[in-house]
Amino acid sequence: MVEPQRPRPLNGLGGLPVGRDPLAVRQRLEALEHLLERSFVIPGINRPVGLDAIVGLIPVAGDVIGAAMGGYLIWEASNLGLPKWKLWRMAGNVAFDSAVGAVPVAGDVFDFLFRSNTRNLRIVKRHLDKHHPLIEQ
Repeated sequence: MVEPQRPRPLNGLGGLPVGRDPLAVRQRLEALEHLLERSFVIPGINRPVGLDAIVGLIPVAGDVIGAAMGGYLIWEASNLGLPKWKLWRMAGNVAFDSAVGAVPVAGDVFDFLFRSNTRNLRIVKRHLDKHHPLIEQ
């Protein structure tokens, strides 16, 4: 007999779960990726952008803030037990995004096109789908 899942505790911030179980972490990472990469739509061209691209418009500090937010996603992934090579790949995505994003003007355009947090979420989802296949999606 399958026991029903206990309700996850919510922290009140958009109803995101605070647990350490893979489903709770997945929900938090999906919400973070949405906020960082697709939370706003540019009128006229209907291109979704997020806080990562918007904060990246601030010279130096914006790229540091964007890298820190991407680092949180990597930290959560490490708590899930992802292999080190996947964590290094994720760190490389964030580092590449931050380095190229630091170039004035061209870096800002690049931030609209290269979505390191989306790439990193895809890595985490593949891991969870393989190692925790019973997680509701």
